[in-house]
Amino acid sequence: MKKWLLSLLAVPMMLAGCNDEPEVDTMDSGVMPQEVIVEIQTPEAVAVNEEVELVAYVTQGDENVDDATVQFEVWESGFKDEGHMIDGQLDKDGVYKATFTFDHDGVYYMFAHTTARSLHVMPKQQITVGNPDMSKVLEDKSDNSMQHGEHEENDEDEEEHHH
Repeated sequence: MKKWLLSLLAVPMMLAGCNDEPEVDTMDSGVMPQEVIVEIQTPEAVAVNEEVELVAYVTQGDENVDDATVQFEVWESGFKDEGHMIDGQLDKDGVYKATFTFDHDGVYYMFAHTTARSLHVMPKQQITVGNPDMSKVLEDKSDNSMQHGEHEENDEDEEEHHH
């Protein structure tokens, strides 16, 4: 039985060696794929009521990744449950973009949710919009997306400690 199982596994491996296609690292092959890197290129300070480009540059090794799925999650600090998900579109050479308009002063955060080649990464960036009154900005401790929010029950308690 064991020999049969081993030969069942060995045949596809030998046949894969005969293929002229370049080898692609995937989780299925048992080979650890190279890390997908997402560099957020959105400015850290923007103006109120001005259309802003949300930008993520996606690479794997020395290669631009043009087949990723990118969603930008944007929320005002302290109001994660009121955030927005915006689909990014491939512009060129691994650069994904979307536009967003911030309608009032504040401190905002953005995740660039990126799924590429069986990997998911979600770098986070703070964006200061206009001239917010920092004494009124609520602290943001979120490490996860709105889809996985687990900390929302304590928002009222946390707000009391900051005043």
